[in-house]
Amino acid sequence: MEINSYQDFIKAAKQQHEPQRLLFVLAKAQLPEQPTDSQKQQFETQEGGTLEPVLCVDKLPEEVEDFSALVEESKRTDIDWDIAFISAMDGRGGHPISSDEASQPLEMMVQQIQAGMIKHFLTINRQGELVQLL
Repeated sequence: MEINSYQDFIKAAKQQHEPQRLLFVLAKAQLPEQPTDSQKQQFETQEGGTLEPVLCVDKLPEEVEDFSALVEESKRTDIDWDIAFISAMDGRGGHPISSDEASQPLEMMVQQIQAGMIKHFLTINRQGELVQLL
């Protein structure tokens, strides 16, 4: 199934053989330390900068069927973010993995994002639009 929207992603997650647990790492766009004038200009036009993970959460698809539910919940943390990196994990034996079991994969996602290894994550901006990061 081709994923062109967050709703496509949720639909695909619900169609999997095993129940899914969705993993979200929310990141904030920032300027690198000691940025050049060019980096500052690119950042101001939202074409540059670095993405620093600021919040992690795992959810069942039913808990975040609409992306706005995640945005609203994140507002209660008072942590600002710009991009959501999303992945999913298969459950076992007809049951989704627990939040405890998701903690290590979430930490691995954070490490991959910090290393710039993001191509296998779904990326969505705060407005719920899929984005492609280079």
